[in-house]
Amino acid sequence: MASTSKKGTEKKQVGISYWSKDKCTCPVCNKSFEREIMRSGNGRMIAGNLTDELHRNFEPSAKYGLIYPLIYEIGTCPFCYTSLFWNDFKEKITQEDSDKIYEHSDKRKQACETIFPYFNLKKERTLFDGAAMYYLALMTYDDFGPYMLPTMKQAILSLRLAWLTKDINLRCANHNYDLISQMFYSKALFFYQQAVIAETSKEEKSSTLANMGPDMDKNYGWDGVIYLCGLLEYKYGQQEDIQLRLKKLNESKTAIARIFGLGKSSKNKPGPLLEHARNLYDNLSKLVNDENF
Repeated sequence: MASTSKKGTEKKQVGISYWSKDKCTCPVCNKSFEREIMRSGNGRMIAGNLTDELHRNFEPSAKYGLIYPLIYEIGTCPFCYTSLFWNDFKEKITQEDSDKIYEHSDKRKQACETIFPYFNLKKERTLFDGAAMYYLALMTYDDFGPYMLPTMKQAILSLRLAWLTKDINLRCANHNYDLISQMFYSKALFFYQQAVIAETSKEEKSSTLANMGPDMDKNYGWDGVIYLCGLLEYKYGQQEDIQLRLKKLNESKTAIARIFGLGKSSKNKPGPLLEHARNLYDNLSKLVNDENF
């Protein structure tokens, strides 16, 4: 019997995540729920390449297989389906926003079930459950005022959702998650551009967000936001109105050149981001020149 108990303990110790002793209190319904936290170390996270979307891939390990660290960055109340970045559970929410978020609880749940049917919030999360939590968060932030910087957060959430649903499609093809991923890329493009507009008009202080990711391994800040605006326009922007597309691509090229000082000394810029920015600038220049020709 002691031997069985020991084996059970050893099995628990090598898990990917654990339940925190400290519960999280939902600022909307005031109910407490358990917080799941990913364990670190012991070969769980084997960093792979950094994509042009500033997304860090992770290699599967012999012990843990494929893991998705991003899915542990969001917390979701299983009672009212309020979903937030973990740090935002500690923020003070206005009564007006709290009432609105609570009122839309069922709406969020039903909308989430159309894309992620049978998602589960009360067990150790899977890639599928984690993606569902991100979608619930995307809808939750829709009900916040500018003080919570919702537009910038929705941009990050949408881009991460595009990555996560692409991963779901790789593991479970023929369920249209490739199309859903494209939808979230379009949303990411919209929110990133809106965040820049809100910053420029001073309606929302997007650039003051402490960590703009977009992934969890490095914060590329506002430079990363400007870069992603151009990259997402280049890769996922509309192509029906060619003149409008060329106008936006030209604007992106100018913004990237100005931010990164291309052609000048850029020693103070992050190496990987500068390299990706140069590649994007070259691609934008070629595309604009070809279209104009």
